[in-house]
Amino acid sequence: MNFLRGVMGGPSAGPQPSGADTIQKLCDRVASSTLLDDRRDAVRALKSLSKKYRLEVGIQAMEHLIHVLQTDRSDSEIIGYALDTLYNVISNDLEEEEQEENSAKQVDDLGSQFTEIFIKQQENVTLLLTLVEEFDFHVRWPGVKLLTSLLKQQGPQVQQIILVSPMGVSRLMDLLADSREVIRNDGVLLLQQLTKSNAAIQKIVAFENAFERLLDIIIEEGNSDGGIVVEDCLLLLQNLLKNNNSNQNFFKEGSYIQRMKPWFEVGDDNCGWSAQKVTNLHLMLQLVRVLVSPTNPPGATSSCQKAMFHCGLLQQLCTILMATGVPADILTETINTVSEVIRGCQTNQDYFASVNAPSNPPRPAIVVLLMSMVNERQPFVLRCAVLYCFQCFLYKNQKGQGEIVSTLLPSTIDATGNSVSAGQLLCGGLFSTDSLSNWCAAVALAHALQENATLKEQLLRVQLATSIGNPPVSLLQQCTNILSQGSKVQTRVGLLMLLCTWLSNCSIAVTHFLHNPANVPFLTGQIAENLGEEEQLVQGLCALLLGISIYYNDNSLENYRKEKLKQLIEKRIGRENFIEKLGFISKHELYSRAAQKPQPSFSSPDHMMFDHEFTKLVKELEGVISKAIYKSSEEDKKEEEVKKTLEQHDNIVTHYKKVIREQDQELEELKQRVNTLTSQNEQLQATVTQQVSQIQQHKDQYNLLKVQLGKDTQHHNSHGDTFQMNGIQTEEVSKLKEELEEWKNKHELLQGKLKEKDSVIEKLNSSQLEMGTTEQSSQTSKLGGLEHNNELQKELEILRSQIQLQSVEISKLQMENQKLQVMNTTAGPMLGDSGATAATSSELEGRLEQEIKELKSEVKALSEEKESLKQHLDSSSSTVAILQDEKSKLQREVAESKKEQDDLLVLLADQDQKISALKIKLKDLGVPVEDEDDTESGDQGDEDEDGDEEEQD
Repeated sequence: MNFLRGVMGGPSAGPQPSGADTIQKLCDRVASSTLLDDRRDAVRALKSLSKKYRLEVGIQAMEHLIHVLQTDRSDSEIIGYALDTLYNVISNDLEEEEQEENSAKQVDDLGSQFTEIFIKQQENVTLLLTLVEEFDFHVRWPGVKLLTSLLKQQGPQVQQIILVSPMGVSRLMDLLADSREVIRNDGVLLLQQLTKSNAAIQKIVAFENAFERLLDIIIEEGNSDGGIVVEDCLLLLQNLLKNNNSNQNFFKEGSYIQRMKPWFEVGDDNCGWSAQKVTNLHLMLQLVRVLVSPTNPPGATSSCQKAMFHCGLLQQLCTILMATGVPADILTETINTVSEVIRGCQTNQDYFASVNAPSNPPRPAIVVLLMSMVNERQPFVLRCAVLYCFQCFLYKNQKGQGEIVSTLLPSTIDATGNSVSAGQLLCGGLFSTDSLSNWCAAVALAHALQENATLKEQLLRVQLATSIGNPPVSLLQQCTNILSQGSKVQTRVGLLMLLCTWLSNCSIAVTHFLHNPANVPFLTGQIAENLGEEEQLVQGLCALLLGISIYYNDNSLENYRKEKLKQLIEKRIGRENFIEKLGFISKHELYSRAAQKPQPSFSSPDHMMFDHEFTKLVKELEGVISKAIYKSSEEDKKEEEVKKTLEQHDNIVTHYKKVIREQDQELEELKQRVNTLTSQNEQLQATVTQQVSQIQQHKDQYNLLKVQLGKDTQHHNSHGDTFQMNGIQTEEVSKLKEELEEWKNKHELLQGKLKEKDSVIEKLNSSQLEMGTTEQSSQTSKLGGLEHNNELQKELEILRSQIQLQSVEISKLQMENQKLQVMNTTAGPMLGDSGATAATSSELEGRLEQEIKELKSEVKALSEEKESLKQHLDSSSSTVAILQDEKSKLQREVAESKKEQDDLLVLLADQDQKISALKIKLKDLGVPVEDEDDTESGDQGDEDEDGDEEEQD
């Protein structure tokens, strides 16, 4: 113990041992002591020396410390000392006063070397994972810190060991559920290091319910008002989601996007934002952008955009966008975030167009943002963000493009001048004295014309009043005027990009451009001169604009036909020189930067030269313009002839496709008609079945009444039963009358059903006659209709048999009526015994005679109805015969239609062969022919073919 007192600073006799000797003796004591207390004291002493003598402790004691971790698991105190010592040796997180500036690199190398020694035996990392599972604070916390340090030093190697370790990641996920905040917070830092650049571990962590736990921690800490813990959780969420499509989909499907909305509820009082709150909100906005980044798969981005709209997150971001008192960097990042949330999503773009700023009077948010973009006093990064927002608003949004361009057209300009429109702001920026405003406005206007030939033509109508007393000039003319005035390079580059976008794929705009006699000499003069490096970019863009004027030239101007412009280039510039100047664009360093991503990111305003979408246009046109310059006039003529032939064949194919579509529509309509008639037939069959059952019930009732009447007539000879018999006869007559009324109603119902059948047959007949004029694709439906008519004919036969049965029943009723009359006549003499009975019988006879007359009239009416029903049946049978004739005619037409279909297929096959041969000729002539132009590509392919034809023109 005297030795330990010497090491720990106690009094000792004799000379003090050196640090290396002390560490060696402590290591020997750790290795050789049998008492746990002695080993624990030695490890504690090594811990106190590990910061000052880091190298010596690491070299001499690491092996003994690892042995302690393996053998002394039962004592948490010694395990904690050993872990702390290893952390001090491996970690580079030393205090600043203990580091020397010139030894920083050496310190970094030292930690990496010790980490490599420790993880050389993978069992050491596995042992550390088991220790982290311990709940004891003195073991778990230093274990977490040591494992974090190992990941910082040798991340990929330690990640691989943890990945293959059984339940390795799951053990570390339990740290987030620890009730002790220090362990939970350090667990977040550990998972940050663990998930860096390892998609497999990121997926495991995500499916271990990391999103739920991290979002709960952020809420507990106060969302954006929280401290450093919120920042750490957000950084971990970024690691899990960035460039990981699986986790992004899991995050969306788990409805976690909805839980992000409270992050951006910043309140009305936006004064006095703390630095931590700014950092937290910045990371939250970046996390939203991770989910809707343009580099993600389009489907994943689109689904996240829709979810953000439906849960109100986009609305919350727009509220921050229009709020006052928001820090500039947060406002800039919010604009960038809103940009990517609405990019390419029509629903979100429409909502953004409806957002108004809280001003008096309210102004659209787009107008307010554009005012910032063309204001040279605004910060540069803010102006870039607004430009990106405007570009995203117009991306694949023809409706938005049309609204922007319409604000420039003469019919929609506000004559009162009370409000400023987006188009007026863009024109003002286009012709201001600030070159950056010129460039931003030109690029924004070019995006309003992107892939929209209709708007390019409409923009030609825009007239500008340059000065008082002078006539207005077109927007196109004003752009070329400013170009010729020799303004700044940035302004000229922006205007040239606008003109190239405007003229590409729009022959009318090219004609308007060439109609000004000063434009072509200006372009050739710019290209032919030998200027400095700064002007090379302008020369390249001038060459591109001149090439577009040749490639999309429709030869409507005699002096500026394709051939004459080519001759002009060859004489004044030279073809090789022209191609070389054209190549200046794609070789420029700023071009390569702009081509990388859609968001404009420039280190300084001077570097703002190229737009991302414009780089795509250059890549598309550079090759075809080079080929067009070297083509001869004969090749151009052949190319135009081939184009015309292709157009003719395409028109034929389009016509037949249209005919086939119409036939398909007619076929669908006929199928719907057949389904309707089938349902009506089923209803009628059900009604007939019900009526048959009712008739049977009435027959049974009639038989019962007949039996009862027979029994009663046996006692008609007795005088005392005379009134009873007559009473029974009266009741029976009344019942018979009711039965006849019911039969009459049944006949009326059957007559109505027959009329409905007749109307159905007439409709079928008319529909079959109409179907006789349709094409081949509807013939099968006609045959189905004839089969349906045969079924109706069968049903009519059934109805006819039912009517015959009813006529038999009527005859039976007439016979019964006659019997009753006979009974009345025989009962008359028997009633003459007394005056009272005679009077009564006379009254009864009068009633019976009246009722019998009524019954006779009703029977007569029923017989007439029977005759009319027979006539209807006869007409129905004649209709069926007519329909059979129509069936035979339609069968002949089916045969003829099949023959016409075979002829049509042969014609289409011949046309396909001709088209393929013409395409081969086009390829031989050097004209690019894309596979999308194939005539078998469907409706979408037709639209693409139209676009390709305009480009070839």
